Amino acid sequence: MNGFPSTEFSLDVVREPGALYVRVSGDLDYDSCDELVDAVTESLTGGGAPPQGVRLDFAGLTHIDSSGLSALLLVHRRASALGATLYLENRPDFLERLLHITNVLDHLTGPATGRPDGGADLSWPERGPY
Repeated sequence: MNGFPSTEFSLDVVREPGALYVRVSGDLDYDSCDELVDAVTESLTGGGAPPQGVRLDFAGLTHIDSSGLSALLLVHRRASALGATLYLENRPDFLERLLHITNVLDHLTGPATGRPDGGADLSWPERGPY
């Protein structure tokens, strides 16, 4: 073991009534961005009422490129279309810089369209590791 975090991409997805939680680990790039978009889209449209909030946790993110940023924009568009608010949590410094340089942070984390209150303030579910 070399002490460096794994760059292998993985997602942990939990859908609960009113909320979708996604933990993103590894490199979000050209090779993995479709996996994120597909997982979120499937969870958003997979029956039942759409969630009020979509929480993406980036504590395990090791890298993001322009394809990964494009995936975040698409996830926002799909969540917002269903009235869900997107939350980007535990953003590493490199993601924070990318969001500020590209000037999309406010766009990605603004209130959902069609929901004047911006949705509920949801917290992570009280359970063990995903």
